[in-house]
Amino acid sequence: MQILEESYEEEFALVGIYTNLEDYALAYALNESLRLHLRKAETDLVFSSEVIYPYFEWKDEMYDREWSLLINSCITTHQSASGNLFPEEPSFSNHLLVPEYKEVNFLLKVEPEALDAELLLKIKSIPKVIAAYVIETTKLKSKHNLIF
Repeated sequence: MQILEESYEEEFALVGIYTNLEDYALAYALNESLRLHLRKAETDLVFSSEVIYPYFEWKDEMYDREWSLLINSCITTHQSASGNLFPEEPSFSNHLLVPEYKEVNFLLKVEPEALDAELLLKIKSIPKVIAAYVIETTKLKSKHNLIF
């Protein structure tokens, strides 16, 4: 029996994190607070030659769980079109991995059974984390961006 690729849906839980920490600093703080071992992934999530999302990952062998810390935005630059008042000035575009949650800086992707109230409280207690909350993945239009 063959499983159709379209019918396969990866199950995961998602925590949106709003903070002004840099990605490496948040990964370090999550490692300390949650006893994780997040490391920068060897390859980035690449959607085009300009839209690239670096991320951190860890495979918890003891519980057979995967953890990923993703940056929700990618800023690209382009030269302004000719005819502009300042043609040498570059313009910027912000590409969101999960556009439904533009206020979220980071996404923590975990196995559903790893997400509980204690995990959320520990994330919220990290200094400089302004907000952290569960994102309902079943209603997410951009869920396909998080399946890798």
